[in-house]
Amino acid sequence: MFRKSIYCGIVFLLLFSTLFAGGAVANNSTTVTTNSAEREPMNTEVHSIDGTNVLYQYGEPVPSFDTWTQEEPSRSYLSLDGKWKFSMDPDKQGMNEKWYAKEFNDANWQSEKVPGSWDLYDTPDFGTYDGSNFGVGSAFYDGDAWFRTHFSLDANWKNQFVKLHFLGVNYRAWVYVNGHFVGEHEGGNTPFSLNVSKYVQPGKDNVIAVRVNRRADFDSYTSPDAKPVTNDTELPYKPVDYWRYAGITRSVYLEATSQVTVSKILTSTGDHTLTTKVVVYNHGDKQAHRQLVVNPGNQTGGKQQSREITLKPGEVKVVSFDFTIPNAAYWSPESPTLYKVTASLFKGKGQGKQNGKDSVDDSLSTNYGMRTIAVEGSKLTLNGDQLFLKGLNWHEETAENGKSMTIEEYDTELNHVLNVNANFIRNSHYNRHPYVYDFSDKNGIMVLDDVDNMWLDTKQEALQTSSYGLSRSLVLSMAWNQINHPSVIMWSLQNESQIWDDEQVYRDWLADMKSAVKSIDIQNRPVTWASGSSWDPAYDLADVIGLNEYFGYFYQEDKDLGTTLDAVHRNHPNKPILITENGTWAHIEDELKHGDSTQSGTEEWQSAKFLNHWNQVTDPSRLSYMAGYTFWVLKDYKTRLGYNKQINGISTMGLMRFDNEEPRLIYETFKDAKNPLE
Repeated sequence: MFRKSIYCGIVFLLLFSTLFAGGAVANNSTTVTTNSAEREPMNTEVHSIDGTNVLYQYGEPVPSFDTWTQEEPSRSYLSLDGKWKFSMDPDKQGMNEKWYAKEFNDANWQSEKVPGSWDLYDTPDFGTYDGSNFGVGSAFYDGDAWFRTHFSLDANWKNQFVKLHFLGVNYRAWVYVNGHFVGEHEGGNTPFSLNVSKYVQPGKDNVIAVRVNRRADFDSYTSPDAKPVTNDTELPYKPVDYWRYAGITRSVYLEATSQVTVSKILTSTGDHTLTTKVVVYNHGDKQAHRQLVVNPGNQTGGKQQSREITLKPGEVKVVSFDFTIPNAAYWSPESPTLYKVTASLFKGKGQGKQNGKDSVDDSLSTNYGMRTIAVEGSKLTLNGDQLFLKGLNWHEETAENGKSMTIEEYDTELNHVLNVNANFIRNSHYNRHPYVYDFSDKNGIMVLDDVDNMWLDTKQEALQTSSYGLSRSLVLSMAWNQINHPSVIMWSLQNESQIWDDEQVYRDWLADMKSAVKSIDIQNRPVTWASGSSWDPAYDLADVIGLNEYFGYFYQEDKDLGTTLDAVHRNHPNKPILITENGTWAHIEDELKHGDSTQSGTEEWQSAKFLNHWNQVTDPSRLSYMAGYTFWVLKDYKTRLGYNKQINGISTMGLMRFDNEEPRLIYETFKDAKNPLE
């Protein structure tokens, strides 16, 4: 049972760093050559424009992805979700045979659903605990695969600024439109947008081809002597404890706007105040005059404001407005009130909304909530009141659809969070589909957003900081894309990465990412990370101390948690402390599920372990500095890390089973645990 328990969670403390983070396992690894590119392919940059930092990728400001559901009446849209042609490319023939070409005949390729995960295309019993077929099927295919689809556009798309939006492709994507290469993206959980204006042909048949690559985790998924496969610049760079689903895993759509467009609205609120920073982009080749009108939203009591602007060809401007919103109510978990701010561009000087809808050249809306989040001494506060976060970690997957969850599945998962009286989720260990943030906004779930910086070693931290820059790119994208969501209260930079080889490299890596996030987030949310050590030497850089702890499970005894928390607090008296992970596994076999609470693996033991730690964290003597507790994990989850193959690579640490979401005893135990500040 040792092997099962030692691998079920995440890596913790120096005791296990040799085993998991570059010791015996790494020495036997099969290493893919470090990416030959000098830096990540999106060319991520921050440009200071009119006193505001704007995120750029592919040479243009990163647009809003709110339009995945909030379609603007001034814009045209085409969803590309549905059946695409698909073919694996194990011998890498696709480039030589020009599978990206418009005229390429893909009639013999199979048809598959997009969004979807190729892991589920043909894998027997993927969502079950039956491990007899582990290592068999498309879930274990790594390398290149291709997707192709045909579409047509109406004539009104001509002379428009046309963007191709992907909400998620894992892991690396090369995108072609009508045979032309338009861009490469790296990172499987971050939306990206490509300018395809000069490649699409309104009124004609068009073809999009996407080459997708996933690195193998091991050189074999069935051999007892399997060796890990790594790539020093990828994130994660080595096998990690979750399933890295492959394919076009989230929605794809086209969006057409005027050549002069509102790219993004940034919002920040105070006590009945709203600041907006509107990013306006002239994609055209002529100078443009526009009137920009911003409405802070119905029922806020705020009055719209306007400003006349002139943009040179290719110019980006940021126009700031400050509003008083006297009637706005605060956003909180108990009362998650949302408002919608709209920025509209009208053609010509002196024209405005009174000229009617037809004069709107472009518009963009975004939801926001009036709320403040801050660190005040050793307390984390929301709207000035101390918070205690009763939270859950969770993975974005279901047995039926893998990572490509339906809206109904998201509703089911997130309603479980509400049902167990949690007020908080940690998006371990990557950004989620935009719907997750929308749901959390509307239902009052607070969110710690996270990126793919999991289990990096010193070498990889140094590469990310000094040259490749993907760590920085991902945290910048996280802050930019989620900036307006009131539910997102903190940013997390990494999970359990190597500390001890070179503390300065580790500190420089974290400082670089924190600086990047702070440069983008005008709401100045607190920054943390999920450390695997109680003695992290960079805790002074964190706004909130995030600690993954498994006392009495991986190391030491349960009772050591409380005294350790007291010691961390003495070392950092002005920082709140958040338990970012804690939990234990449970048996799935009927005859082993239940028993004495001291018997390892029973559901009673799992519940007792939780209560032991929960009671220490919520002890009244510690509430002055404890910001919360986050259980690992909402539901059992799939992993290719190499353990639990006999039960199909599933870690059994959840409140619920993976296959049918049947609750365990811990579900009710967690539900009944009372938030100490309520």
